[in-house]
Amino acid sequence: MPLDRIDIAILETLQKDGRIPNAALAERVGLSQSACSRRLDNLEKSGTIRGYHARLSNAALGHQMTAIVHISLSGQFEKTLSDFEAAIKRCPNVLSCHLMSGEYDYILRIAAKDLVDYERIHKEWLSAMPHVTKINSSFALREIVDRTAMGMKPELT
Repeated sequence: MPLDRIDIAILETLQKDGRIPNAALAERVGLSQSACSRRLDNLEKSGTIRGYHARLSNAALGHQMTAIVHISLSGQFEKTLSDFEAAIKRCPNVLSCHLMSGEYDYILRIAAKDLVDYERIHKEWLSAMPHVTKINSSFALREIVDRTAMGMKPELT
C-alpha cells in the first residue's frame, strides 16, 4: 500500500515515541482522533507497523559483549535452511539473524556477558546447530550506530 505524507508523519512520530497517545498523535499530524485511529489501524493491519516494544539495554542486563557471527552451512537446500532457522530461533542470545548472499550463509548478532559466556554460547548453541560447517566470530569494540528508526521521504499521492 502506498504511503502518503500523513502516513509518513504518523510513522515518523511513532518511531520517536511509540507510546504517544492517539490524541497527541492526531494533533501532531493534523487529523481528527478518529481519522488518526483509522490510519493507525490500517498501518498495523497492512504490516507496515509490525509491533510496539520497549528497547532494552543489553549492557544494563549484563550483556557487555556483542559478537557478529558468520555461519556457513553444508548447503542451501530448503530443508538445510529451515532446519538451521528453526534451531537458531531457539537461541536466546541471538538478537538478529539474516540469510545472506556471498561467502557466508547467515550473519548473526549475539549478546553475551563476556568472552566466557560467548564460549558457552558457541559450544552449546552455535556449533550444535544443524548443518553448520563454519563459524567466524568477530567482537564489537564499540557501538557507533544502533537505529530503530529509519528516515522516510514521502511519496506524495
